[in-house]
Amino acid sequence: MTEGHSFTFPDESRAELDKALDDLMLRARDVLSTQSRLRALLKANQAVIEHMELPTVLRRIIEAAVELVGAQYGALGVVSPSGGLEQFINVGMPPEVARHIGHLPEGLGLLGALIIDPHPIRIPQLSADPRSVGFPDGHPPMSSFLGVPIRVRDEVYGNLYLSNQVSGAFSEDDEQLVTALAATAGIAIENARLFAETHSRQAWAAAAAEITDALLSSDDIDVMSVLVSRAHNLADADVVWHVEPTEDGLSLTVETARGLDADGAVGIAFPSRAMDGETLTLGNRARLLDDCGAFDVTLPDGRRLGPAMAISLSGSGLLLVGRLVGGSPFTAVELELAADFAGRASLAIELAAARLGRQRLALIEDRARIARDLHDHVIQQLFATGLELQSAAGSAPPDLAQRMAQAVVNLDGTISQIRTVIFALTVPSTDAGDNVRHSILDLANELAPRLATTPTVTFSGPVDLVIDHELAGDVVAVTREALLNVIKHANARHSSIDLAAVDGEIRLRISDDGHGAAGATRRSGVANLEDRARIRGGRFDFVSNADGTLVSWSVPFASDPGRVGA
Repeated sequence: MTEGHSFTFPDESRAELDKALDDLMLRARDVLSTQSRLRALLKANQAVIEHMELPTVLRRIIEAAVELVGAQYGALGVVSPSGGLEQFINVGMPPEVARHIGHLPEGLGLLGALIIDPHPIRIPQLSADPRSVGFPDGHPPMSSFLGVPIRVRDEVYGNLYLSNQVSGAFSEDDEQLVTALAATAGIAIENARLFAETHSRQAWAAAAAEITDALLSSDDIDVMSVLVSRAHNLADADVVWHVEPTEDGLSLTVETARGLDADGAVGIAFPSRAMDGETLTLGNRARLLDDCGAFDVTLPDGRRLGPAMAISLSGSGLLLVGRLVGGSPFTAVELELAADFAGRASLAIELAAARLGRQRLALIEDRARIARDLHDHVIQQLFATGLELQSAAGSAPPDLAQRMAQAVVNLDGTISQIRTVIFALTVPSTDAGDNVRHSILDLANELAPRLATTPTVTFSGPVDLVIDHELAGDVVAVTREALLNVIKHANARHSSIDLAAVDGEIRLRISDDGHGAAGATRRSGVANLEDRARIRGGRFDFVSNADGTLVSWSVPFASDPGRVGA
């Protein structure tokens, strides 16, 4: 090359060089574009996996997918176990438009095609595809479409739906990016589900432990109320009911309720109609009900229960956990957790009942021992003392003999009172409402705070054997009326009740040491006592003076306790 001459390439060589440079620049742009997309994919993956709450994870997945491929609209549809979609989360659509459309997609058309055949679908123009079924009224127009399934292990959890790519149509690269994102999304969803399940298990276990601790530490808690409340807090349910079967087993009645219209729900009865050949209450099992309509479970306001869990409480009825019609079905995991909770609570109830039974048995044994000691030792010693006093009175001066005779009478009264106490100790408390003795004793204790001292109560003869339920009502009513007169008019320091079954009669005597009823002008109460005696063919006497008042009421009793005496 000489001075003054420029260096040049032949035309053919220059064209080849320009072409090589263009190819190099194109490859460089492809590399940069690929790097950019990979960075975008990494960013999207990071956005998806940085949260653990499932609702947040689902929304972040679709937001990341829309941003990754430049789509205007995006949605994530969660596939229902029974087919169709149970959740539909959309991005890009104005809230007012979504509210106007209202209902979830039914999983038809292209959405349904992706559910039936879970493989990616990429379409340049939706309206040209024969599978498209159009859009509901008010739905924004959509052109290009990309659908990719999300798999959680071998299960198709849901689908990603993307529409209106900014450049006009989705590319094969877009499909590959969204498919890669869907793989990460499947892992994120599985982790979120496991995380939620772990927290749920901890919450159910803590609630069961709380109920167990409360039951074993106290006998005063309303266990069913606590159990139903905890289940309602944990199950994300609209209602939780404790139901008991009726005597004929054909219906169920709500005993305790929490949730929607809880107060109005108590007392609701509905048939335990057969399902799959079995009634709802059969067996110690837990079962899922896709629809409570088969059992006609309806709230007082007319709303019906839909999906539900029915869990046996081992002899304590049934726990019904339900959502309204249209609510999401309960899962097998939710049933497992609720059944485990109910099983632990049932065991705690049985343990608490066994402990209470042991305590009652120990109390009965202790009362029986005290009753034996009173009968075998105290009464015998008092009786022996009375005999000695009677023997000594024969050789004592008249004044002393009279005092000793009065002491013997007092000892007889004391022995009678001790026998009443022995009877009260030996009759189980569960039978208290079935005998007149306990009714009289309960009445005396009820009115004692309004008297100067608790009335002295004595019984003679087989009063509980010969006084039937109807006659017992009259005896208690007469006793109450007489004691109320003592409270209102007598100003007495002491009062006594003596009930005896002797010579074919029930004899009731109520006495006091007050100033008498001379100043009382109303005799409606006394007239009532006279009427009760007259109707039964008996007698009534009312004696009142400055030394006190004596009410005597006696009626014949039937030889057959099942028949009222007349």
